[in-house]
Amino acid sequence: MTLPRLRARGLMAAATLSLALVFSACGPKDAEIKAAVDTAISGVSGITVAVDKGVATVKGEYASEEVRASTNALIKGVKGVKAVADSATVTPPVVISPDEALRTSVTAALAAYPTLSTTIQDGVVTLTGEVKRADLPKVMQALSALNPKKIENKATVKK
Repeated sequence: MTLPRLRARGLMAAATLSLALVFSACGPKDAEIKAAVDTAISGVSGITVAVDKGVATVKGEYASEEVRASTNALIKGVKGVKAVADSATVTPPVVISPDEALRTSVTAALAAYPTLSTTIQDGVVTLTGEVKRADLPKVMQALSALNPKKIENKATVKK
């Protein structure tokens, strides 16, 4: 080979190497990072993540602080994520009322419905007796507001 051809090949190799270094230094694009984040947190419900310039922004609701911490750790572990901006909230847990406190509250809530009676066992309110169809939604709403574990409606509905 002649010297000019060797120089041309050397320049071509140097240019190819330079381009390869430039493209590899760019790192993953936001769309690729988002796809990787979505895969990493696929088991977490209630939140969404957007990625802009490597910053992952989290929105929605977590089931608990533990879920928040583990989700943030998963997101931070994704290649290309520079930071996590977490503006999601934690849904407060439903508090199950102890039976005695629940019994007192149920009695007060149903005072206007003398044809209904209840039994309470392990946080489960069982409703018996008679109730007017128009009153049933109000009764169920009043009982639900007391956070029982469950409401079993065995009452007879009258017109």
